[in-house]
Amino acid sequence: MTKEELALEIIRRLKKEYPDAGCTLDYNEAWKLLVSVRLAAQCTDARVNVVVQDLYAKYPTVDALAEAGPEEIEAIVRPCGLGKSKARDISACMRMLRDEYGGKVPDDFNALLKLPGVGRKSANLIMGDVFGKPAIVTDTHCIRLTNRMGLVDGIKEPKKVEMALWRIIPPEEGSDFCHRLVMHGREVCTARTKPYCDRCCLKDICPKIGV
Repeated sequence: MTKEELALEIIRRLKKEYPDAGCTLDYNEAWKLLVSVRLAAQCTDARVNVVVQDLYAKYPTVDALAEAGPEEIEAIVRPCGLGKSKARDISACMRMLRDEYGGKVPDDFNALLKLPGVGRKSANLIMGDVFGKPAIVTDTHCIRLTNRMGLVDGIKEPKKVEMALWRIIPPEEGSDFCHRLVMHGREVCTARTKPYCDRCCLKDICPKIGV
């Protein structure tokens, strides 16, 4: 089975196993997803979803958050960890959205990368979830699982994993595929304990059972 064939079979099975693919960060506007994904670094999505409620209650718009000082933002987002750097990036990002993009999140990948605190993973998440464009989000689940599944070969660097997956994942499948990898990585193909290979929907085609 080629990597392309393996990828299509994995996509088919994960679709059946997790029919409702989607981002686990709560948001109803694009800029809020930008904020949440920055806060989610080394923090759980569940905690981020709680913390941002207080943040948006006090700063309900891009303009309001752009006017807030980093110290004011840090006081609210500190429970997410790395409060100082995250608050600094959020403040600078919101100011840039206000001053250069009229408060709107750009739908261009390279423009997103210019926003403070936004890397390729975040930019891909925005492109896929907000704008419905082809995207591959190489978070820790994606990197771990695609190596275990044999879709990439011992590659750990996020951009290299992303580039390898672009070659074998149909563009229209990339975003949902990555969300399903997160679900599968949390429930079955775990990192902190041995994966639950006995109940994995991919156990007969995964080359690294138990690894």
